[in-house]
Amino acid sequence: MKICIYGAGAIGGFLGAELALAGADVTLIARGPHLAAMQANGLTLIRDGERRVAKVRAYADPKEAGPQDYILMTLKAPSVPPIVPLLQPLMGPDTAMVWGVNGVPWWYFHGLDGPWRDKRLDTVDPGGVQWSGIGPERIIGCIVYPAAEVTEPGVVQHVEGDRFSLGEPDGAKSERTSALASALVSAGLRAPVRPRIRDELWVKLWGNLSFNPISALTGATLEQMGTDPATRATIRAMMVEAQTIAEKLGVKFAIDVDKRIEGGVAVGAHKTSMLQDLERGRPMEIDALVGAVAEMGRLTGVACPTIDTVLSLVKQRARLAGCYSA
Repeated sequence: MKICIYGAGAIGGFLGAELALAGADVTLIARGPHLAAMQANGLTLIRDGERRVAKVRAYADPKEAGPQDYILMTLKAPSVPPIVPLLQPLMGPDTAMVWGVNGVPWWYFHGLDGPWRDKRLDTVDPGGVQWSGIGPERIIGCIVYPAAEVTEPGVVQHVEGDRFSLGEPDGAKSERTSALASALVSAGLRAPVRPRIRDELWVKLWGNLSFNPISALTGATLEQMGTDPATRATIRAMMVEAQTIAEKLGVKFAIDVDKRIEGGVAVGAHKTSMLQDLERGRPMEIDALVGAVAEMGRLTGVACPTIDTVLSLVKQRARLAGCYSA
């Protein structure tokens, strides 16, 4: 089984290191000083106070890796469309694309029963670049829970979590998903296979679509947002609107809104990824985390005024900072 991690930063590096240390055939695609350090010294993973070095193949050019059985995509959503042409040498006729990208995925409606089956989302896949260049039939959904960071080139610090939930878009129990889950479990990770992967996607998205843009607008941490009554009320309103949209699409929520908010508050004085991207001048995941939900609201005929308002404000904030161009 040949596995390629495309975007071997914090999460991709953590995943790739654990797989390589367990003996899997892993190739990492990365760039810059981080790539150079991995090529020279291997990939160092620090977890639970233990420092281990994984000897990995790491390249900047996917052509050097060749066709893979699985490609685990761990880039941020705005970074994927431009690299679709670069993915082609990695994809053989049976290669599976494991989608570990935050937010609403471009393949969301693939294989989904109902009136919107195979509908393409313009917000996250303008022009259908990913739909045509990757192909939804390759997709295995993946909900990523661990947190990690690159502390220096070639070194990844695991922060928390070890679960990567997997699922076919049509809910089928496939051999390719079961085989990947077994490989992840052999690497000491948790990899439950879900028959309804979109349900779990929305529980994570619930927090991302609300906490993330509001943090970018206010500069507040998860704890500060969730404990300020007015800010919490705005977060809750966004989540309620999103829940209405999701349920119109057939999603079932296993927890309620307030429990989900408390889960965010419990993380403490943590800055969201969107706030960190804003502070560092990097592209922000506005379309995948917020814009696509608003598009789904229009698609289903569900009004989402709070989401629309926050979306318009965070777009303006991001444009002024040079972190958003759409």
